Amino acid sequence: MDGPTLVARYTEMVRMRRFEEACLEGVPTREIHGELHTGIGQEAVAAGLVGTLRDDDALVSTHRSHLHALAKGVPARPMLAEIYERATGLCGGYGGHMHLFDLERRFSTTGIVGATLPVALGHAWAAQLEGRDSVAVGVTGDGGANTGGFHESLNMAGAWNLPLVVLIENNEWAISVPFTESTSTATLAERAAAYGAWGRRVDGLDVEAVAEAFAEAVAHARAGNGPAVLEATCYRFRGHFEGDLDLYRPTGEKDRRRQEHDPLPLTRARILERGAATEAQLDAAEAAMTAEIAAALAAVRADPLPDPATARDHVFAKGPSA
Repeated sequence: MDGPTLVARYTEMVRMRRFEEACLEGVPTREIHGELHTGIGQEAVAAGLVGTLRDDDALVSTHRSHLHALAKGVPARPMLAEIYERATGLCGGYGGHMHLFDLERRFSTTGIVGATLPVALGHAWAAQLEGRDSVAVGVTGDGGANTGGFHESLNMAGAWNLPLVVLIENNEWAISVPFTESTSTATLAERAAAYGAWGRRVDGLDVEAVAEAFAEAVAHARAGNGPAVLEATCYRFRGHFEGDLDLYRPTGEKDRRRQEHDPLPLTRARILERGAATEAQLDAAEAAMTAEIAAALAAVRADPLPDPATARDHVFAKGPSA
């Protein structure tokens, strides 16, 4: 398979896990405010995106967006600074973790459930109008796939043959509602046929399977064949947000899934089984990623907060002067 090697993808997964752990440190210290959402346990899905998208492709993510940003190439340092509400952040510390934005890499987020697809649809339509072969990726979850925006966006993308790729991270829980109790179909990928779209469901713990399917979905859309829907199954290891008591899931289930379905040790075991790297080499790679994120966090914590005098800046759009 072309693109990054399995070892490279595993290294990126470790980097992603360390990034999320660095974010967790800011919650009890009140350096991060609001409902922080992490993707711990879902790293294989994001790492499967690495190497396929171009800078001119758009990616619109959800409230659980950090890993997708890293996969799109957003630098960790300014993103972490934004999450920690520092003046050196992507948006000067004004957006915080729910509103990350990187114009250069066409990456953005929205905290509204299901609202990513209409935005990504706009990117896809713009690409078609301008005659570009760029694609737009809209990330959503199993809960977001049950909103009206999901249907309307895919219906329009199918009708207008737009280069929209919908990535559904099915982590089995729409906040506190299980997938089996909120969805009438056995899968979400099977809905693709209703919109004349390419569709597939993959094991989101298998980074190679995600990478292969995502590359095919993007190639389908980039070639002018219309939209694609990729459903990646995974499991949310933590609560919906930091502070969620998460009493709706049995403790035994959560413990078992962490032990048996963590994508990091599963991927590491596959690498060792194939002889693609040694224990020592993987340990060294993990140590390097741990050190990188630790250094970034230390630097971010030394960065200044936004000037309080600018608190009302960027609140309203300013029209032309008379």
